[in-house]
Amino acid sequence: MGSEMGLRERKRRQTYEAVSEAAIGLFLERGFDKVSVAEVATAAGISKPTLFRYFPAKEDLVLHRFADHEDEAARVVAAGRAAGRAPLPALHTHFREGLERQDPVTGLCDNAHVRAYHAMLYGTPSLVARLYGYQGRSEQALAAELGDGLGARAAAGQIIAVQRILAEENWRRIAEGVSAQMLYAEALDAADRAFLQLAGGLGAEYGQV
Repeated sequence: MGSEMGLRERKRRQTYEAVSEAAIGLFLERGFDKVSVAEVATAAGISKPTLFRYFPAKEDLVLHRFADHEDEAARVVAAGRAAGRAPLPALHTHFREGLERQDPVTGLCDNAHVRAYHAMLYGTPSLVARLYGYQGRSEQALAAELGDGLGARAAAGQIIAVQRILAEENWRRIAEGVSAQMLYAEALDAADRAFLQLAGGLGAEYGQV
C-alpha cells in the first residue's frame, strides 16, 4: 500500500513539474498575460479542469518553483537546533551556502533561463503580488518554528524581509548586467552585514550560538 501511494505521489509530482515547465516556457516566449490557461493545458496534454486541480491560479504555474521553499527557513532552523545552533547563525550559514552555489532563491544567479524567469516574475504585477503570499507563508512557518508568540512572529518577519531584500538586490544587480561571479564577494558581504544587524536587533534569544 505504501509503495503504491509513493508511486502515485511521484507521478503527481512529475505531472506538477511537467505542467509548470510547459507553462513557463510559453510565458517566457510570449509573455505571461498573452498565454491563456487553456493554451497551457493543451501544451501540457491535459484538460483545463485537470490543470486547475494542480494549480488553483494561473500565477501558481510560475510560482510553483517557490512552493518548495515556503518552509525552508523553518526547516533550516529546526535542523540547526538539532545540531546545537541558534536560529540566526543557522540561517546565515544557509544563505551564504546558497550564494556560493548560485541558488536562484538568493538572486545571485546569472543563468540565462533564470534571468528571463526573474524578469518575467518581477515585471508582472500579479505574479509579484502572488509571490508576497508565498513569502507570507514562509514567515508563518518560521514563526511557528521559533515559538509562535509575538516575539517569534516579529523575528520571523524581520528575517524573511532581510532575505527577500538581499535576494532582490542581487537580482537587480544581475539584471543590470553584473555577472554572478563578479557580484559574489559583494553579495556575501551584504549578507554578513545584514545578518549581523539582525543579530543586534533580535538579541541573544535568536542570534547567539
